This record gives sequence, C-alpha cells and structure tokens, in this order.
Amino acid sequence: MSNERFDLHMSDSDALMWNIEKDPLLRSTIVTVLLLDRAPDWDALVKRVDAGTKTIARMRQRVATPMLRVGPPMWTADTHFDLAFHMTRLRSSDGTIDSVLDIARNSAMAGFDRARPLWQYTVVEGLDDDRAAMVLKVHHSLTDGIGGMKLLMMLFDLERDGQPLSGQEPDAELTSFGALDLITESIKHRRRRAVGIARRSFGSAGSISRSVLSKPKDTAVDAGRAIGSIARFLEPATNPKSPIMGSRTLARSLGTLEVPMDDLKRAAKATGASLNDAYVAAVLGGLMKYHHFHGESPESLRMVMPISIRDESAGLGGNHFTPARFLVPMTIEDPTQRIAEVGRLSRWIRDEPAIALTDALAGVLNQLPTTLSTAIFGAMLKGADFVTSNVPGAPIPLYAAGAELQRMYAFGPLSGAAANLTLLSHCGTACIGVNVDAVAVPDIETFLKAQRESFAEVLALGETPLT
Repeated sequence: MSNERFDLHMSDSDALMWNIEKDPLLRSTIVTVLLLDRAPDWDALVKRVDAGTKTIARMRQRVATPMLRVGPPMWTADTHFDLAFHMTRLRSSDGTIDSVLDIARNSAMAGFDRARPLWQYTVVEGLDDDRAAMVLKVHHSLTDGIGGMKLLMMLFDLERDGQPLSGQEPDAELTSFGALDLITESIKHRRRRAVGIARRSFGSAGSISRSVLSKPKDTAVDAGRAIGSIARFLEPATNPKSPIMGSRTLARSLGTLEVPMDDLKRAAKATGASLNDAYVAAVLGGLMKYHHFHGESPESLRMVMPISIRDESAGLGGNHFTPARFLVPMTIEDPTQRIAEVGRLSRWIRDEPAIALTDALAGVLNQLPTTLSTAIFGAMLKGADFVTSNVPGAPIPLYAAGAELQRMYAFGPLSGAAANLTLLSHCGTACIGVNVDAVAVPDIETFLKAQRESFAEVLALGETPLT
C-alpha cells in the first residue's frame, strides 16, 4: 500500500472534473455506505485510519490551484491536517437503515471544504440488532471506483481480530507548496509535458507518414473516423430525452437494491452476454416500467456509462475512465433482446476512437476560461438521463475494527443526470446504490419497485438453459 504512486499534478481529466464544480450540479461526490454486523471499535478504527493516512499520501493532501491557472491543480500537504475533522461518529435517530441513508443523502448534497483533504468517514451506531454503519465520502478527483476500492482496503482486515497497519510513520515528508512554489512547479510541469508531447508527436508523425505512403486510403478513413468520434463525444445535449425526469436540482434521494451475483451471472451466461450487459439491460427495463407507470413511452434515453481505461501501471490516485454517452432504446420489452442490444451498443462505444483521447480533449477544455469550459462540459452532461456503473468489490469477508462488513453500497455522482445506479459486488451480492435527483424522480419507491420487477425478469432468464 505504501508503495503506491501519486502524481503531484492532476491529470487533465481530473482537473476538468475539479474545475467544472463552479456549477454545483456538476459536483463529483461519491458516497459509500457500509453496513456492519456490529459497531467497530472506535479507538482501533481511528488508529487504523491514522496509520493509513500516513502511508497513503493523498489522504493528507489538499488541492491547490496555481495563480492565473498556469498549470493544473496540484496536491499539496495539508499542514494543519486534523483527523478528528475527517472522522466522526453519531447514533442513528431510529435504528433503521433509512436513517443511515438520510445521513448519506445529506453528505452527498453537501460540497467539500476545499481547504482540506477530500474525504470524510462517519460511523453510525445504534442500528437495530446492535448493527452499525459507516458513511464514506470522497471526491471523484481523489480516485475512480476501482482505485477507491483499493483505498478502502486500508480499513479492512481478513479476520475479525485483525492486526494494526504497519507503517505508523509517513514514508516521506509530504511537500507543502506556497503560491510561488505552485507557479514554479507548474512551469516545470508544462515544460516536461511539452517535451513529452513533442517526442510522441515526432514518433506519431513518422508513423502517420509511413501509413499515408503505404495505405493512403485506410489512413484517410481512420482520420475521418477519429474526427467523427470526437465530434460525437463533444456534441452538446442540453435537453434530457426523458419526458418526466427533466428537472435538475441539488436535492437527492437514495435507495438500495440487492441481487444475487450468481443469478445475474447465470442470466448473462444464458443469453451469451457479459454480466454488465445483463445489469444494464435490467436497469433499462426498470426505467421503461417507471416511465410506463407515469403514462410515458420514450423511444430512447441518454445514458452515461464510465468505461475504465485503468491498466496495471495506474496508481491509486486519479481517474482512469471515460464517461461515454449514448442513446439506449426504451422500446425493447423482451429482456433477452434488450441484453443483446446493450451488448451491441457497449461494443460499439468501447471501440470509439475518442475513448482513447479523453485526457487530450479535457486538456483542450482546460485551456478555456473556467466559466466557458463549465458551460461546454455542462452542456454535454446535463442532457444525460441516467448513469450506470459497475465496480468489482470484494469476494471474501472483510472486517473493520472487529465489525464484519455485510453490505456495501456506492452512490455515484449525478453530474448533471437525473439518476445514477452503481453496482458494487460484495461476497456474492450485487449491492446497487441508487442516487436520484429528488425533483426529477420525486417517487423513489416507485422507481425502485420498477427496477426490482425488471431485475426479476432478467434473473428469470438464468433459470432455463438457452436452447
């Protein structure tokens, strides 16, 4: 854990995500709810997290932006780091899971203190049957879903009576940058990037020249395809497709769904599809049912699906995904056909050339004034109807300061959409966190009921072998 690499400078994608929060509707806050079989030992938990913050640099760093935006935001040491600010505990108001979701909802709606590290842990005690919960809040610029799972592992043991984390002292003194330091480091960073870009461009130019000479027609086709892909990626879509989920506010409602992972895998296998295809198709079916309940039958909705571009060399920090936007059909009643269409669309979008150019495109947007880049990216995001995400979790039991983790729900940011449904697996259960705009979706129980009915239809496909 302590050997993980963290960059001092935000990537272009992370910087864009950070800067566009000038519009609060585009906040990138992730909230995760952990349900525990009992209250964790508070002192042991505090020691555990304290040790973790000393070995994971990002936990004790805040974001600092150079004057005049001469470079991307940087991560600098919080010289007044206060663990007590980031860790709190309280008692549930009535002992129910709903009380925990209320705490998580309020946490999701509140912005971060930008003068401090971008995370908070809240332990909720006094749940029914002596259970407890933890509400974890992190900013998306800190890490993506997969990196977040790795960060979470610092909390957990593989046994109820686990051993304290080693490495009580920081691996290295964290650097704190003053205003002048930020400018100096940013200029150095820009120079290094310019040299790197020049080298890559020189190599690419040679490769392109050879391609043009040997295969001029194919090269022209590839260039045209890339240009078309970029145009589609940046195409404004300010109006949602849904006739009923059009409002965009800061109000939130949270809900949960549970699906047996083995059943979802069987349904996917029975239809010759991936687990994600079956999951997304079930979500689409739920949205169809929800619209039908309200007397509407849209032909399509606009979905955002994060596509991971994380590789083995990626560190814990930062994001390694592309938010792909595309239209999905709302007219396919048969779940088998719907799964097949989701698979076709997913393969098509993953093959889009713009996927590999996300950071470069973000770099272009970051050169614009913040107000303008926020308006452009906001126009891309606010026309989305919903977000689906699928993050692999832990297949084995985990313990936090003596408490066993029973369920783990991630509530991803709306970022301009009306709903976000994120699947996070844990010990054979697909824990689905549902985050909705409370004005766009004022009846979350009806929304959840429609989703449960659709998932039941998809899971039923796995009960009969495909012939």
